[in-house]
Amino acid sequence: MDYQKKTVVASVAGLTLEGMDIMFISFAMSMIIAEFHLDMATGGLISSITNLGMLFGGIIFGILADKFGRVKVFTYTVLLFAIGTALTGLATNVEQVYIFRFIAGLGAGGEYGIGMTLVAEAWPKNKQGRASSYVSIGAQFGVILAALLSAILLPLWGWRGLFFVGIVPVIFAFFVRKNLNESPEWLATQREKQHVKKQGSVKELFSSPRIAFTTVALAVMATVQIAGYNGLMIWLPSILQKSQGLSVSGSALWTISTAVGMIAGMLTFGQIIDRLGMKKAFGIFLFASAGAVYLYSFTTGAAGVLIGGAVVGFFSNGMFAGYGALISHYYPVEVRSTATNSIFNFGRALGGLSPILVGFILQHANVTVAMTYLAILYCISFITMLSLGKGEVEEKNPIKTLTEAI
Repeated sequence: MDYQKKTVVASVAGLTLEGMDIMFISFAMSMIIAEFHLDMATGGLISSITNLGMLFGGIIFGILADKFGRVKVFTYTVLLFAIGTALTGLATNVEQVYIFRFIAGLGAGGEYGIGMTLVAEAWPKNKQGRASSYVSIGAQFGVILAALLSAILLPLWGWRGLFFVGIVPVIFAFFVRKNLNESPEWLATQREKQHVKKQGSVKELFSSPRIAFTTVALAVMATVQIAGYNGLMIWLPSILQKSQGLSVSGSALWTISTAVGMIAGMLTFGQIIDRLGMKKAFGIFLFASAGAVYLYSFTTGAAGVLIGGAVVGFFSNGMFAGYGALISHYYPVEVRSTATNSIFNFGRALGGLSPILVGFILQHANVTVAMTYLAILYCISFITMLSLGKGEVEEKNPIKTLTEAI
C-alpha cells in the first residue's frame, strides 16, 4: 500500500471511530439521564461540552502537529480520545461525565484536522477533492457502527459497556504509528529554518487584513455546514413523526435514506471539486442546499419524505467532504494543520448550537420557518464563498509564506 492510500485509510478509520463515539452519546443519553436523574437541559450539556473540547483540542493539537509532526500528534489525539471515551464508562456522577467527555472531545477535535491535513499533503491537487471525500464518509460509517454496537451492547452491558469499546482506538493508534511515515511536505519545512518559527502559529491566520478575512470567511462556512447538519438531523425525525404521521421505524428509515444521500453526495462532491474547482463545487452545492431544504418543508407523503430527505442529505452534507481540501487550499504547510483544526472545530462549537435555535423556532412558528432559516444559512455561506480569493499555493514551492500564497 503506497503512502497516499495509507493516509486515507488512517484518516477514514480515525473519523469512523470519532463518529462512532459521538453517536454513542445519542444512543446512551436516555440511560445516562435516568441513572443520574438529570433533566433534559443538563443531559444536553454533555454534547455541548464535548463540542467545546473539540474546539480546544483542534486548536492545541493543530498547533502541535505543525510544530512536531502530523503522524506523531495524530496518534496522541487518538489515544486521548480513546481514554476519554473509556473513562466515560466509569463515571459515577454527571460532573465526571462532563470531564471525561471534554477529554474525549480534545482528542476528537485534534484528530479530524490532522487527518485531513495528512491527506491534503499526500495527494496532488487534482485528486485532493476525491481523497477528502473518501475520508469524510468515515463519519457515516461511524454512525452505522454505533447503531449496530448500541443494539447489541446496550441490552447486555448497559451504557457503560458501550463506552468501554473506546479502548479499541488504542490498537488503531499503535497501527498508525508503526505503519505511517511522517508527511514528506512537513518534513521539507524542517530543512527550511526560516519557516520553522511560523509553524503552528495562530497569529499567522490573522497576519494581514486579507488573511484574517479569509480565516473568518472559512469559519463562517464551516459553522453553516455544522449548523445545517445538526439542525436537520436532530429535529427532522421528530418533526416528520408529527407532521407526516411517521412511526419511529419510519423516521429511522428516513435517517437511513438521508445518510445514504449524504454518502453519495460526499463522493460526488469530491469528484466535482477535482473537475470544476473549489469555488464552483461549493457554489453549486450551497445554492442547491438552500433550495432543497426550503422546498423540503412542503413535501408530503412517505415516498416524498424519503426521496426528499436523500436529496437534502446529498447536497447539504455532501459539502462536508470538501472542507479539509478547502481549508488546506488557502494555507501553506507550516500552519495548515493549525488552520484546518482551528477553523473547522470553531464551526463545530458554534454550529453545534443550531438545534437550540431550530427548537425555539419550531416552538414558536412552524416547519417552513425553520427550514427557511436553514436555507438562509446556506445563502449566507454561498455569498461568503464568493468573497474568497483564489488561494492557490504553488506546487513548486509548498513552503511559501501565507502572505504570498493568498
